[in-house]
Amino acid sequence: MEPRDIEALTARIGRSHLRQRLGLEGDHEVFVLNRPGAHFFYPENWYSVHGVIRHCLRLSGLYERAQRNARAIRLRHNRVVLSGLPDAFRGFRILHLSDLHLDMDPRNADAIGASVRDLDYDLCVLTGDYRAKTFGPFEAVLRAMAALRRNLKAPIYAILGNHDTLRLVPGLESMGIRVLLNETVLIERDGQALYLAGIDDAHYYRVHNIDKVAAKIPEDAVSILLSHTPEIYRHAAHSGFDLLLCGHTHGGQICLPGGFPLTWDARCPRRLAAGSWRHGNLIGYTSVGAGTSVVNARLNCPPEITLHELQTGELPQATGNRGQ
Repeated sequence: MEPRDIEALTARIGRSHLRQRLGLEGDHEVFVLNRPGAHFFYPENWYSVHGVIRHCLRLSGLYERAQRNARAIRLRHNRVVLSGLPDAFRGFRILHLSDLHLDMDPRNADAIGASVRDLDYDLCVLTGDYRAKTFGPFEAVLRAMAALRRNLKAPIYAILGNHDTLRLVPGLESMGIRVLLNETVLIERDGQALYLAGIDDAHYYRVHNIDKVAAKIPEDAVSILLSHTPEIYRHAAHSGFDLLLCGHTHGGQICLPGGFPLTWDARCPRRLAAGSWRHGNLIGYTSVGAGTSVVNARLNCPPEITLHELQTGELPQATGNRGQ
C-alpha cells in the first residue's frame, strides 16, 4: 500500500489493528498446518489436496458437471421479520453476495455479473473472500471486481474474509465499495435509520471486534452485522444485533444428495452452515456463496446470490438457543 493509504487506514482502524492484520498476513503465507490457536488444517493452502479432489471428480465422471454447476447461480429470496424495524425500512431489500473468489475462473465471474445486472435492491453487501488463494498477488481480483462493480448499484458495503488481504481496501474503496473494518455506519431512509456494522475476519485472522462496533449502536436501534463467518453467532446475539449476514462455509460446496455437507470449515452447528437460522433473538443467514474455493466445482450445493427483504413484525418467543 502507498504511505497515504497506510496513514488513512491507521486513522480509521488504529495502529494495532493495522499492524496485526498485515503481520498475520505475512505469517499466513507459511502456514498450512497448525496455526497456533486456530484450526488445525487449512485445505485451501495445501495445493496437493486440490489435485486429489479434482482427480477424484474426474474418475467419477462428475468434474465437468461440477464445473457447470459452479456457473449455475441461483437467486434466493429471504424474508426477514425484525421487531422494531422503522416503517421507512419496510420492504427494504438487501443484495447479499459472499465468497465470490473472482479469480478462480473468469466464467464464474461473468456468471455472477450477469446474475446481478438487472436486480432491484436498496443496499448491496459483500461478506468477504474475493480471491481464490489466501496469499500472493491480488491485482486480478481488483480487475474482476471492477468488472462486477459495473453491474452493482450503490450503496455497497463490504467486509474482508480469510482469503483477503488488507491491501485490497484502497482499490475496493476507489470503486465506491466501502469496506467496514470493525466499523459501524448509519443507513438513513425518509428520516429514519438503522445501523450496519462490519467486522474483520473472525475465522483465521481473528482481528474482529464486536464490542467496538456494538458500542456505536443505541440500545433500541435495529442493527445488522456483517461477518465473514457465522462462528461469532453467540457473541453477536448477546451483543444485541438483530440480523447477522455471513458466508464462508460455501454450504459444503461438494455435498451428498439432498445438500448434506461433508464439511463446512467453521466452528458452528451444522444448522448454521447454510440458509436462514435463529439463535435466541438473533436472526441469521449464511450464504453458500456465489463462487468456489479449493476446486472449481459444486455438487448438490448450487452457488447463490440472495435478496433479503426486511419486514416489520414481532419475533416468536425464543424457546432456547439450539446452537449450544
